[in-house]
Amino acid sequence: MCLKNPSNGTVKLRDDKQYIYYSGQWILYYAPIPDTLTSKKELIDNLTKRLFHHTETGINTPGKKLGMARKAYEAETDPARKRVNGAMLAGALFNRATDIFTALVELEEKGIKISTDNDLMVMCGEYFSEALELGKHVKHYSGEEGIDELWGEPFKIFTMSVPDYYASRYLKVADALNGIDTVIKKIISVFQGDGAFDGLEPKLLAFQDAARHTCETMKSDPETYKAWPLFVTTGDEITDFNPELPLIHDTSNYRQVRIGNSLLKKGRNLIDYISGARVPLPVSTKIFLDRCERYLKCRQTGLWEQY
Repeated sequence: MCLKNPSNGTVKLRDDKQYIYYSGQWILYYAPIPDTLTSKKELIDNLTKRLFHHTETGINTPGKKLGMARKAYEAETDPARKRVNGAMLAGALFNRATDIFTALVELEEKGIKISTDNDLMVMCGEYFSEALELGKHVKHYSGEEGIDELWGEPFKIFTMSVPDYYASRYLKVADALNGIDTVIKKIISVFQGDGAFDGLEPKLLAFQDAARHTCETMKSDPETYKAWPLFVTTGDEITDFNPELPLIHDTSNYRQVRIGNSLLKKGRNLIDYISGARVPLPVSTKIFLDRCERYLKCRQTGLWEQY
C-alpha cells in the first residue's frame, strides 16, 4: 500500500478490498452500521460477549445481582479479595447497563422515543462509567495484566456516534497490529544466528501475517473462515517447534535451548492474546521484551542461572 504520509482515516482500495490508515497501519475497512439505538445495542451485545471472553473467569455477574455484588465489594477488607469483588461488581454494573439499554431499544422499536436526558439513559451511562472505572482492575484471562480498553468501549458506544466509535476502534486495532509486529520482530532478533532454532523465522513471519489478518477481520465477515484456521495452524507450528541441540552439547547448551523454547512459547501466547482481544497489551508486551533482553544477556555471558 503506497501513499506518502497518509493521514489517519485515509481509505484506499487494494485487491478489490478497502483499507483504512491509522497509526502506521493499513487495516481492513468496514463501513459503519446505521447510527441508531438498535445498532448501538447490537454493538454492545457483541462487546459484552467479547469482554467476558477475554477477561478472568467468575466476573460475569448478572445485572439483577448488582446490589449483592456492591455490598460484598464494600464489605471486603482484604486487598486481593477486594480486587476480585471489584471485578465481579464491574461485571454486574456492565450487565445492568446492558439490561437497561436493551429495554430502551425495545421501547424505541415500538415507537416510544427515548431522549438522551431520560432518567434511564442517564442511569445507563452512570453504570457504564462505573464499570469502566472498576474494570481497570480486572485481569486478562492470562493473569498478566488488566484489559481496561474493552471496558471502555461500551461507554464509547453509548456516548459517541457509531462512525466516531469505528474510528476509535481502528486506532486500537492499529495499536494491536503494531504490538504484534514489535513482538515478532523481537523474537526473530533473539534467535537469529542460533543453530538450534534454524527454520523458525519463516514460521514466525507466517504467524505474524495470520495474526494481523485475524486481528483486523470482523467476526461477521465471511473472511474469518479463512483467517481463523490459518491463524490457528500457523500458531500450532510455533507451539510444535522443537529446537535441536548440537550433537556435542553441555549443560549450558541444554539450558539455553530449554529457556529459549519457553520464551518462544510465551511470545506465541502473547501474540494470541493481542490478536484475540484486538487491543494492545502494553504491560504483558513489556514483560516479554524484558525477558528477551535477559535471554540475550545470558546468551552472551553463558550465565543461565541468572535468567
